[in-house]
This record gives sequence, structure tokens and C-alpha cells, in this order.
Amino acid sequence: MLTIQGKPQRLCNGYSRREILQAAGTGLLGTSLTCLLRAEGAGHVVQPRAKSVMFLFLFGGPSQLETFDMKPDASTGIRGPYQPIASRTPGLQICEKLPQLAAISDRFAVLRTMTHPHNDHNACHYIQTGHPLPPADRGAANVDATQKDWPAMGSVVQYLDYHADADKLPEQQRDFPSYVYLPNPLGHIQGYDRSGQYAGWLGRSFNPLATRITKRSKDDNPYFRDCIDKELDFRIRGLDVQADMTVNRTVRRVSLLEQFDAARRQLDQARSVVEYSRTRARAVELVTSDKMRAAFDIRRESAALRDRYGRHLFGQSALMGRRMLEAGARFVTVLWDCPDGYSWDSHTGSHDVGQHLLPGLDQTLSALLADMSDRGLLDETLVVCLGEMGRTPKPANAQWGRGHWSHCFPAVLAGAGIRGGITYGTSDKDAGYPTDNPVSPETLSATIFHALGIAPETRMHDTFGRPVPVMHGGQPLTELFG
Repeated sequence: MLTIQGKPQRLCNGYSRREILQAAGTGLLGTSLTCLLRAEGAGHVVQPRAKSVMFLFLFGGPSQLETFDMKPDASTGIRGPYQPIASRTPGLQICEKLPQLAAISDRFAVLRTMTHPHNDHNACHYIQTGHPLPPADRGAANVDATQKDWPAMGSVVQYLDYHADADKLPEQQRDFPSYVYLPNPLGHIQGYDRSGQYAGWLGRSFNPLATRITKRSKDDNPYFRDCIDKELDFRIRGLDVQADMTVNRTVRRVSLLEQFDAARRQLDQARSVVEYSRTRARAVELVTSDKMRAAFDIRRESAALRDRYGRHLFGQSALMGRRMLEAGARFVTVLWDCPDGYSWDSHTGSHDVGQHLLPGLDQTLSALLADMSDRGLLDETLVVCLGEMGRTPKPANAQWGRGHWSHCFPAVLAGAGIRGGITYGTSDKDAGYPTDNPVSPETLSATIFHALGIAPETRMHDTFGRPVPVMHGGQPLTELFG
């Protein structure tokens, strides 16, 4: 008998010596440690309600008082410049600038009490990952800092799908990226590289497949105007086969890459090398896939449907997001960014809020829900729409500009069994703080993962190979589902 003296100790991978010995011993009964670790990494089984997620991210922070938490009885210095209108949801008054959403509120649930203490735009990490932002040097286009971040929810899905494919036959494996980000990486249109959208310490190979739509000039805002097809080129660079790029030439290029890799096989298989191989393999699949080229060609949609979504960048990106889901994506983020430095971050006044932001959201979100319902996609897709914060109850100036306010703000959820026509949580008389049922980013993430059938105990492996649970804290809001 082998005895290890001393108190039980945890090893670097999180297991105790006793657990390692027990696991190894079970190999005599037909179960190896490798099998045990693989089963543990797969996480606990949760019955999924959704195949996919559409995450509509309104970066900058829409005002709760100008959207889904109107306070008509508040003082004149709080309630805002717009009037409330009735919706199809009992007790829910919606801003007059959202009439189409008011007419279909029986299709979605409103969470009025999202809340967290991080009252700045770095909260985009918290909202997209379900974890507070870790310490790191931050700044414009600081990509290196993002390698220390928690992985985005979409990257977690891509990671789990990748490892699930490892046990499948090639013909059963996924042929489309799980995580897609539209129409550009968060902040890039403004010259920044925001946190929370990447795979972080999971490794760059699990970053999203992101398209890159730019603006015409420094002062241009493509979310506030109609866009022409020439600039709405969602196709990934290199996907369109050029006239002199024949199939044989592409195959020869792949062969050269394979020969190059063969010469490097004696290198230590470090994490960075493995990530490079995954990234290169995905690039080859993209270049040679007719399915990919077709999926990213928005011109295949009818003019009438494109008009219905709105020809502005958010509308066309949401339509493209629906195409991504149909092609096989599992987590699609559609971003409304701040090309002008303000947009939803409406410090200066309510002019853009009433003229562009609210009407654009009303048009696109209502069209998306109706279109997905008509196609049968809404039953299997969880749609989530929110910003990283709300706005101050008290305006900053006479033009109804409002500052940052993360203490109470709304989110909209629909599809995948979400009970439409309900509200969750109540704010105080000024929509400043929750009075009941506060919802943290951890709770929102747990709800999203729950819908996808991913238990909080599901393990990922960090840069040192240590198993890390998908979530720390946060219980799914199961009462939202029918």
C-alpha cells in the first residue's frame, strides 16, 4: 500500500492528492484519469432551451428613463422630455419613441433592475463576460491587456464547442464559427480596443470572427444614416476568390503551409503554437468555404426585408446576425457602437436619442423579433438587448444630457422559452436604484448559459491548464422561462 503523509493538499490543477489516487485507482475498474478529467471538463448537464444567442449590445448606456422604465409621476427634473405610451404588457409603459416595440411587448420580457458598481465604460467587460474587469494597463487599442481578461460568453461557447468536436467524426464537426461579432470589434470604429469581447486567457484562437465596417470620415456616424452596399461589405477579407486564385492554386498554398508546419513539428507544443495551428486551420476553412461566402453576402436578402430592419448600420448588422445564426453560429453579438464618442453615451443632450437612437432601436429590434419568429428561429434563440449601464436620473444640463449610471438600468430578453409580456424587478421612484430583484451581470450570464444548457460548474482550462468554472456566483433567472 502506498501512503502519502501529511494533510490533504490541493495540486495546481485543483485536485487533491487523495482525489488523484482515487481517480487513478478507478482505472482498474475501467475508468482512467483521462476519462475522469474529460467528464469533469464537460460540466454538468443542463437541458438546453436555446441553440444560440443573439446579443444586441448598445454600447454607451441607454437611459432607463427614456426606454423601458418611464417615471411619468417623477418630478419635472427627473422624468425626461418624452411621454410614456401603453404597451401590450400590463403595467409597462414604454417611451413614445418605441411604438413598434410597445405593440409587440408580449413577445419579450423587460428586466428593469440590472445593476453593478462599475460606473464607467469598462463595464463592457462585466456585461459581456459576467466577471468584473481584472487589473491591467488599459488604453486605446491595447490588445495585450485583453489577454488577461475573462473570456467573453461567446468565446466560452466557442471553446466548449471546439472541445466537443474533438470526440466527433470529421463529418459531424461544426463547419461554422460559434462566435461572431458584428459589424466591427467594440471600439475600433472610434480608435479604441474595448475589453470584454475577446477570449482573454482562453487564447486568441477563441476570439470572435469579427467583420470590419468603417466610417466614411472622422465625423461620420453610419448608425445614424442609410448605408450603401459598397460600404456594407461584411465579407471576411480574403473570402472572395480573386480571378487568378483558382482552386488548384489555393490547394497548393495549403500544401505549402502543411510542408512548412511539418518542418516545425519538433518544436515544443506550447500553447501559442497550438493556438497558431487552430487559427491557421480556421483561416483555411474560411477561404475555401462556399457556405461562408454566401452567409456573409447581405445582398441575398430582399430589399423589402432590408428596409424593414433599417438601412442604417445597426439594422443591417442585425439582419446579418440572423444570417449568421442560420449558417450555424451559436453566439452572435450585434453592436451599436459610438463612432462620434457619444451616441448612447448621451451626455450632451436628448436630440440624437429621440431622432436616431430610439427610432433605430425600435425599428431594428421589432423587425428582428418578428423576422426570427416567422422563420422559427425565435423558439431556439435567446435574444438579449442591453447596454453596459444606464443614465443618471438627474440630467446634466437643460438639453437632457445624462451621465453614467450603473446602479439601475434595463435589459430586454426574448425567445428560447422566455415568457413574453412580463417585467422583472422594480426601481425606485426616480429609476435610480432597484427596490426589489436586483440583477447582476453574473446573474444575467448565468441565465444565458442556463438557456444554452451550460451549467455554472462547467470547467474551462486557463493558461496554466488549471480547471476554472464558467461562472463564479450568479443564479439563473429560471422564472423568466415558461
